[in-house]
Amino acid sequence: MAKVAIEYTDYLKETLKALSSGGALLVSQGNDGKPNVMTIGWGMIGIIWGRKIFTVLVRPSRYTFKLTEENGDFTVNIPPKELAKFTAFCGSRSGRDHDKFAEHNISLSPGRVVNAPIIDKCVIHYECRTVHKNDVLNSELAREIVSDAYPAGDFHKIYYGEILAAYADEEVNL
Repeated sequence: MAKVAIEYTDYLKETLKALSSGGALLVSQGNDGKPNVMTIGWGMIGIIWGRKIFTVLVRPSRYTFKLTEENGDFTVNIPPKELAKFTAFCGSRSGRDHDKFAEHNISLSPGRVVNAPIIDKCVIHYECRTVHKNDVLNSELAREIVSDAYPAGDFHKIYYGEILAAYADEEVNL
């Protein structure tokens, strides 16, 4: 199905719903050109510094962290229901040990603007380039969040990705 350019807010409701129920798919690619995907359930879209921004959080222990640090570009892909098993798999396996795309026969296409691919079967895509990043600081976080989200002390890094392109299937069916 053809992909058409959209405004980054056109499918905001659908994107936020995906993040909160099942997840979106964050794709990054290291300097070696090998892509990886991980499921994300946390993220925000908005305006910062007069730019359209998609923030994503990645723990330093994740393989995606290494790739995002190397390249800085990433895509956020919103999967249809048919990819629910793949999305769950990507949230439970590391790209260090698995070629998730090959194992599930998932095809990719190069990003239109960034140096990270998109997942063809997904229905909404955001191409992002990191414009800022910072660590979640234990000392600055509400205690109840620390105990709920970080019992092992593996605090995220927050990547602020400027949305350079947004597009979707001609007919979005989630």
